[in-house]
Amino acid sequence: MAEHSGRITLWGIEVFVAIAEEASISAAARRLGASPSAVSQQLTNLEQALGTALLNRNERPMSLTPSGIMFQRRAQTVLNEAARARAELAQQDSSMLVRLRLGMIEDFESGVTPRFLRDVAEEFGNCQLLLETGPSHRLVDKLDSRALDVIVAADMGAEAGWMEVHPILEEPFLAAVPEGAIPDGADVLDTLSKIPLILYSERHYMGRLIAAHLARQNLTLSHRFELDSYPAIMALVAAGAGWTILTPMGFMHAHRFRDQALALPLPVAPLKRTVSLTARSGVLQHIPSDMARRLRVLVDELVVGPCLARMPWLADSLKVLE
Repeated sequence: MAEHSGRITLWGIEVFVAIAEEASISAAARRLGASPSAVSQQLTNLEQALGTALLNRNERPMSLTPSGIMFQRRAQTVLNEAARARAELAQQDSSMLVRLRLGMIEDFESGVTPRFLRDVAEEFGNCQLLLETGPSHRLVDKLDSRALDVIVAADMGAEAGWMEVHPILEEPFLAAVPEGAIPDGADVLDTLSKIPLILYSERHYMGRLIAAHLARQNLTLSHRFELDSYPAIMALVAAGAGWTILTPMGFMHAHRFRDQALALPLPVAPLKRTVSLTARSGVLQHIPSDMARRLRVLVDELVVGPCLARMPWLADSLKVLE
């Protein structure tokens, strides 16, 4: 490209980074909430402004040109600095934060998330809030790729160096069994070993966590079902089709079916998880820690309180983390 035209825009840089990371214009468009044609045009405008091609558009998946590899490093720095600038402005005047992309685990969607969004909206005035719900591993991937600014998700092992993590909730796993499935005085594990186990899908991190824990206990339990929906799993438990392992939030999430099931302490070695609010380290200044403080109050009221009212034996293991 011999002639340079146009200007380098922040939107154009964000589009380029999304395409580079997704290796696809259509995938980048979905991530950015824009049309593929608009994304393609932004890439063209940026390449014209720089006077060089940044991506090999004819390859599938798309790949970076040597110029694209060089520019990507600078582009990430520009986006990080822009995010820091927005956060610093918001620190002086919260109404100046114009957009916040938030990811929340599905466990919170019916109770905590609506209240949290309302409170954040009140705090940040005219800020546009973009919400995505989903499993923890997907939210972490989107935070890593800068498709989200802040996520609330289950911790997935060691923290990466780019993460700023604010623990919110520690919760144990429990057994949910059909009403009347455990006779008085019966050995719980022995009885459950004769009933099919309904597994949470190993396509998700929580399912893999449960499967790995059972393997460490040298337990091989028969199972017929593997699902990724709390209500669907609890519906099968309520119908007497088997028992399952899930969290207190998962048990309470299935409103229609929890009265036909019994929650019991896990009949093997304890297993727990931590739910945290996570952002990219240092980018949003004080905002993640402020959001975490607000979220802990809501979780204590809307999650811990109701769970302990129904399952008081969780008092030592279900707790908000400071």
